Amino acid sequence: MAHTQGPAPAPPRPARGDVVRAFVASLSGTALEWYDFAVYSAASALVLGQLFFPSHDPLAATLLAFSTYAIGYIARPLGGFVFGRLGDVIGRKKVLISTLMIVGVSTFLIGLLPTHATIGSTAAVLLVLLRFAQGVGVGGEWGGAVLLSSEFGDPRKRGFFASAAQVGPPAGNLMANGVLALLGLVLTEDQFLSWGWRVAFLLSGVLVIFGLWIRAKLEETPVFQAMEQEGERSAAPIRDVFREQPRSLIAAILSRVAPDVVYALFTVFVLTYATQELGFESGTALAAVLIGSSVQVFVIPLAGWLSDIVNRRLLYGAAAVGAAVWAFVFFPLISGGSFAVLAGGVVVGLVLHSLMYGPQAAFVAEQFHPRLRSSGSSMAYTLAGVIGGAIAPLLFTFLLAEFGTWVPLSVYIAVTVVVTVIGLLLGRNPVPEEDDEVLEAAASPGPAGA
Repeated sequence: MAHTQGPAPAPPRPARGDVVRAFVASLSGTALEWYDFAVYSAASALVLGQLFFPSHDPLAATLLAFSTYAIGYIARPLGGFVFGRLGDVIGRKKVLISTLMIVGVSTFLIGLLPTHATIGSTAAVLLVLLRFAQGVGVGGEWGGAVLLSSEFGDPRKRGFFASAAQVGPPAGNLMANGVLALLGLVLTEDQFLSWGWRVAFLLSGVLVIFGLWIRAKLEETPVFQAMEQEGERSAAPIRDVFREQPRSLIAAILSRVAPDVVYALFTVFVLTYATQELGFESGTALAAVLIGSSVQVFVIPLAGWLSDIVNRRLLYGAAAVGAAVWAFVFFPLISGGSFAVLAGGVVVGLVLHSLMYGPQAAFVAEQFHPRLRSSGSSMAYTLAGVIGGAIAPLLFTFLLAEFGTWVPLSVYIAVTVVVTVIGLLLGRNPVPEEDDEVLEAAASPGPAGA
């Protein structure tokens, strides 16, 4: 008598507690790594140029400091390629513990570095090397953190679950700028330049221990466990991404360019512009960024959730166009020197960034099949950073010095928005069935008689 096989079982879903822990681990770990990255970004605009690249020309010192800022972005593809591949081969969790250690130790050591006044140009060399290590760690972090939360969550709600990793940068930026602002308020300028800035970097040691404790308690994601069980992992995921999903990679890379540049404008370059061009105190400029980053912490998950309800690409594209328009409004608006207007302008700019950034993690991750998702997402994230965020502060500074007006800066933003919209048009809409198929295959019993 023939055996009739019933319908395939429903894909197993993790317990709610596991989903919550994964969301918290993704958010907190990424926030800690971005604290490390952001404290350098802010310090490069405020003190590192004077301490490690002394020059009679403040603009030249700032350009050199931003050059080491860019090194962190240029190093990211190495981290993305190495750790993205490992995420598809050995698992997401092991990668995330490694990247947290790399970033944390590098940042802690920056806080111990002698300056140019003590050891000459060797100080700058060591700073660049440690910044490079930071970039490698952050490059490997993002893809794994996105998959950690999104592969525990419902793939039909990927926008919200993946946004956990996206909250990390503004949360880290909030902590970094908050610490620097507090130090600037309680210390004199001489104290801050002498030793106060080091405190913000040395705090990384405490934060990393906390992050490692949270991540060590997690299980591997259900999707990776299912692929491992079924032997569906790719042996050469980097090669397979280029061979099987090149359009997805291009779409994901291009989609990230404008958000990176917009973020660099409203969290990094605005510090230089406000202090050197408009005469604001450094603490006042930091406070404006602090307010904007605090708003982002709430808007980003809201934007991720909203992108699960409306078309993700449409929301993303509309916010990108809005950012291009705001760039032409922002600079003349803040020229009067009002702190309230400066803070309001930064908030609007970062809200528009959030409406792109919230859905971004889900959009990038869902361009790739689960077996190539870590490699594809990590490569897209890091390669986009090189052509987006890495050169943005340098280009902003150069354009302002060359033309003496903010107009070329706004044109630059508009060009990057065009690039991002092209990426969105090339991309695909969500395909949650891919995750379902992986989980169903692992849950289904073997062939009859096996």
